Amino acid sequence: MTQKKYSYIVFGILGISYILVFFHRLSPAVMAVDIMKDLNTGGAVMGILSSAYFYPYAIMQIPAGLLSDSWGPRRSVSFFLLIAAIGSMAFGLSQNVGMAIAARGVVGLGVAMVFVPTMKILTNWFESRQFVHLTGILISLGGVGAYTAATPLAFLSEALNWRASMIIIGFITIAVAFFVWQVVRDTPAEKGYLPVKNISSTPDMIRLPIGLLQGLLMVIKSPRFWPMAVCFFLSAAVSLTFMGLWGGPFLMQVYGMTKSQTGAILSMMAIGLIVGAPVMSWLSEHVYKSRKMLMVSNLIASFFLFSLLAFFTGDFPVPFLYLWCFVYSFLGAGSIVVGYVIIKDIFPLEIAGTATGLVNIAPFAGAAIGQPLMGWYLDSFGSTAGVYSVYAYSCAFKFCLVFILGAVMASVLIKENS
Repeated sequence: MTQKKYSYIVFGILGISYILVFFHRLSPAVMAVDIMKDLNTGGAVMGILSSAYFYPYAIMQIPAGLLSDSWGPRRSVSFFLLIAAIGSMAFGLSQNVGMAIAARGVVGLGVAMVFVPTMKILTNWFESRQFVHLTGILISLGGVGAYTAATPLAFLSEALNWRASMIIIGFITIAVAFFVWQVVRDTPAEKGYLPVKNISSTPDMIRLPIGLLQGLLMVIKSPRFWPMAVCFFLSAAVSLTFMGLWGGPFLMQVYGMTKSQTGAILSMMAIGLIVGAPVMSWLSEHVYKSRKMLMVSNLIASFFLFSLLAFFTGDFPVPFLYLWCFVYSFLGAGSIVVGYVIIKDIFPLEIAGTATGLVNIAPFAGAAIGQPLMGWYLDSFGSTAGVYSVYAYSCAFKFCLVFILGAVMASVLIKENS
């Protein structure tokens, strides 16, 4: 088999792993109402349960980068996917809220070691000119995971129940871990192929080995790192809170939708991600000629789009809800794709895993705070039999606008390589 064909097989298997990451991340949305009833929880506790995934995920991004650069990305992905599988099964078997929160935390711990090692492996297997496009495709595959966490999961949990669904996904995660271990290799040389010609984004620097602590300090001391981190934190606090948890209850309680109808609408956010990631990566290279300008314009558009949801919360016709979810996610995909590429270009190739891991903390820290914060905010308005009012959701969405505006301001401060 040629090196080119094998490199795409490696990408494909890692892409399947990334599908699982998004599935586990967003699965509570269509099951939230059932979980709250089953475990007898309110909005604030449900927010903590769902966000329990994000705390270990965010914390593990520093070890993810360090382990990718030292222990090896293939080994990291395989081992930690097994941990995610155990967490998924434990979540399905949870008998109380405490067990469910702990299980979600284990899932987050496991899938935390997929994205950063994957980016490291792609850096080794593909040339720089292919990296932007493959990053876009990878984010699109994340959208496939988001889609499976919407409509397919809604049907599966209706046919069985949310517990059985999580146990089944646990077994699927084990199978994927096995294929990563058997097929994926960290570098082409490990399969007897030639190394890929890839250069550091900072060619003026002397190419010497960079220690783990030295690389960590190099990233966090860089003033160019922080605007991107703040932008990721604030924008994800909104998008992952809506898409990953509260979008489901909002549609069911305000519009009276069934679980499958809710899944169908939320799946449009997944489709927006699938389509938006490669389109936006192409636009950043051929139209905008500036990744920063694409981020700024997309975030401004997202602010105005989310304003419609905040001020006309219960007045959308159903077809418009489909369109809104698609466009909002389509815009967000652009920010995700070009953001990671900007970070990759800022720092030397030797610490690509460390830099990506550090910036990857930001969006999941945002989600970890955003999901329970919105649950607490909704609870402050009171509920009737666990159902929140249109006014409560409207106020919560208006609060989200502050976060998006902050992300816009941070994006203006980003400096990309010329």
